[in-house]
Amino acid sequence: MGTFVTLAEVLEARGSPLEEDEVWCLLLATTDALLDISKKGSGNMCSVLSPGSVLLSANGSLAFKSCARYEDVASFTAPEVQQGHAASSRTAAEKMVVYSLGMTLYWCVDYHLPQNQPVQLSTELEDLLLSMCEDVAMRRTDLLTVLETCELHHKASMLPPAERLVRQLVEDVYRNSVDHVSIAENGSPLTDRSQAVRDRLHKNLNLRGCEYHKREKFIWTLHMNDGKKDLICLHHKYKAAA
Repeated sequence: MGTFVTLAEVLEARGSPLEEDEVWCLLLATTDALLDISKKGSGNMCSVLSPGSVLLSANGSLAFKSCARYEDVASFTAPEVQQGHAASSRTAAEKMVVYSLGMTLYWCVDYHLPQNQPVQLSTELEDLLLSMCEDVAMRRTDLLTVLETCELHHKASMLPPAERLVRQLVEDVYRNSVDHVSIAENGSPLTDRSQAVRDRLHKNLNLRGCEYHKREKFIWTLHMNDGKKDLICLHHKYKAAA
């Protein structure tokens, strides 16, 4: 086994999904690393990430590699990339990788879960991941917002340093390496589950959209007697904050 292990290998070695605190730490570390790459120029930014292309090091650092040919990465690829659109700016490139990262981490919390068993996430984390996986790039959150959200949560929850978590995940893979069969030799787990994860995530996105429209309708009805001008202001204010 080399210096790095992939996120997919971490999940395969443990045989269960990542826990919430682990996701927060990984999200903080990966977003920070991706922003550093982005600052060097949008041409350095990869447009697609997957569990097989996120690399964790025993020293606590992260790296990224090109997705392997055997991987079915369509479910981790932003819709605009699938449509053949090239990144026209640094912001566009970041939005592409935000989608990939969101799908990758959602795959990690869905790993080996029965289809009828809900993902165990707090509303805060699930909403953040869903905002990263918006199909429309303009509605998708950006890397800096994700990083700032993670930093605030990290401080409020007094989580351990992300580097320590990365080291622990790598050590767990080494500990299980005797019976470990690398995903590099068998890409089927990633291929078989990725579309199921995408379907589950889109179901949650649709549910969130329905809930939003219910709340929006309630506010419209509640203030309908306040006059048209006030109603429009309240309506748009709510939409901007949602």
